[in-house]
This record gives sequence, C-alpha cells and structure tokens, in this order.
Amino acid sequence: MTELPFVRERPPGTIETPLSLDRLGEFDALIDARSPSEYAEDHLPGAINCPTLDDAERVLVGTAYKQQGAFEAKRIGAPLVARNIARHVEGLFADKPREWKPLVYCWRGGARSGSLAHVMRQVGWDVMRLEGGYKAFRRQVVSELDVLPARFRFEVVCGATGSGKSRLLEALAQTPAQVLDLELLAAHRGSLLGDLPDEPQPTQKAFETAIWSALSRFDATRPVFVEAESKKVGNLRVPDVLMDRMRQGDCFRVETGREGRIALLLEDYAHLIARPALLVEKIDCLKPLHGVERIEGWKARIAAGDWRTLVTDLLDEHYDPAYRKSMYRNYVGAAQATPVTVEDISRDGFLRIAEGISAKLA
Repeated sequence: MTELPFVRERPPGTIETPLSLDRLGEFDALIDARSPSEYAEDHLPGAINCPTLDDAERVLVGTAYKQQGAFEAKRIGAPLVARNIARHVEGLFADKPREWKPLVYCWRGGARSGSLAHVMRQVGWDVMRLEGGYKAFRRQVVSELDVLPARFRFEVVCGATGSGKSRLLEALAQTPAQVLDLELLAAHRGSLLGDLPDEPQPTQKAFETAIWSALSRFDATRPVFVEAESKKVGNLRVPDVLMDRMRQGDCFRVETGREGRIALLLEDYAHLIARPALLVEKIDCLKPLHGVERIEGWKARIAAGDWRTLVTDLLDEHYDPAYRKSMYRNYVGAAQATPVTVEDISRDGFLRIAEGISAKLA
C-alpha cells in the first residue's frame, strides 16, 4: 500500500501567515495577548493590547520556569492569567455582541493566546487564533520587505533642507496620489535637528511593520511618492531593498527661495527655539565636522536669540554642502530632476502644487 505523505493539519480555530491587510480586516478586533513591553516594541497593525501576563508577571513566571520547572511556572501563572482574562472579559469585552469575531495572538501562538481564546470561545464569541503568533507575522514582514518595494515605481521628492519637501509630501497625501511618508512613520524629520517634540521614535520592528502596512495598501500600477532620505531616518534604518528602489526613482526637485526656506525652518524647529539648551546639545554633535570655533559661533547665536542668522549659517555651512554631496551621489535621477518652484510657502500653496503634480501623473 502506498503511504500518503505527512500532511500537517491546522488546529481548529486558527489561521496561518502570510496575512494580508484584507484578511486582517475581516476581524472585528486584533487582540495582542502579550505583555505591554512586547506590544510596545511592535504588533500587528491596529491591534489592541490585552495582556494575559503583564511585564512583572511574565518575569515572575519565566523565572519560576527556569529555576523550578514547567509545573511550578504553570501553577504560579494560572491564577495570574485567569485574573487578567477575567478583567478583559468584564471590561474591554463587556459590550461585545455574540457576533463579535476577534483574532487573538501572542508571541508564538501558544499558551497565552490559547488561554484567552479558550475563555472567549466559552463565552460564545467566534475567536480565531494566529498560529505561530507575532513571531510568524514578523518573519512575514521581513520576508516581504525584500520583495514588495520592487513592485513599485517611486517618484522622489528631493530638494535642499528647508525647501518644503515634507510639506509637499503632506500635501500630496491629500490628493489621490500614493504617498510613503517615511519621516511620518519614523516620527523624525530626518536631519540632525529632526527629533519631534516629546515624541519618541518607534522601534525598528514597528517602523518596518508600518512600512509593510503602507506598501501593502498601494496599487502597483501607480507611482508612489516618497521623500529623498538617507539610509537612516533618525535612529531607524530604511530597509535595504526599499532604499535601493527609491534611489532608482525619478525625482522632483523642490526649489524655494532663501527667505522661504528660513521661514519654513524657523516654523519647523520652533520647539528647539523654545528649548535652547537642547539645541546646543544637538549643535555640539557637529564638532567633528565643523570644529570648535564654528560650533562656538553657532552657540553664541543661540545665546543671543539670533535665530535667523543661525539658520542662515547652518544652511550655508552645513546643510547645503551636505545635500549637494549626498543627493547627486545616491539618487540617479537627481541630475535630471523636474524642478518644482515654490512661491507660496503656505499649506494651501503646497496643496496647489501637489494637485498639479498628482493630476499630471494620474
């Protein structure tokens, strides 16, 4: 008798990766059963955190497992998990109808999501569990970021610092154009002074998940607008395949007059002007490039509140030379970039430019 090859059957009530955004959209909620710190590092797009063990409890159970074995860890963990699940059922899930259909996951699709899903099924909800958990989803994101960018044609918005590249990209996002705003996803403006006020950057994993989510929504038959970036946006690294694909794109060069650039930078960095000590710290980071004498001169401008002269000096002596050196070396379309002249630096002015570009490439 011919033996049939082994076929692994998926456990009932589970789904497997790869996941599409459409597939995730079939669920009424995505529930992350991991601890708050695991959730904060990264999670499925749109997921809410309903931990079966909080961070301290997870350490407690993990320590018991290492020191005393699986039985003792389960004995300690079971009442903790039970109490946490009860709190979720009585609180976050209290108003959910019988027809509610959530997807639950944990780190590997094991005990934590299994316990939560079991109780929820006993209530009567149609719960599904992600087999392999977040770990399987993370493998999918990493794998697909090696192929997704190659499907798209990127239109690169370039231009000197302060020319309004980010403003134009924001305006393009208000039109039918497809926009991948890496600085928005990275919570950073991409330069030495690019930290956003009181807004930390996401983790590298969360940044990559956000990029995957954005690219997964796009139509590959239409161009994607992106700002010319270096390999890193603040502390976050742009995935290599995406970076390579961006550098092959056609370019739009935003051209804004000197006064307009100064005005835009003073507006964008108002939070640093309000915190001069922080600005001094950042300026000090440029000593290896410009030397002590020039840095002390810039710090004197800060002390005097001479913001316009400071911005002018930074443009002439730091940003513009660095831009010219980097842009033409890294972006093949930079030399033949289509010029975009900005005469009105208001948001309405950038929106009019964006509408014209979007209509032309529609």
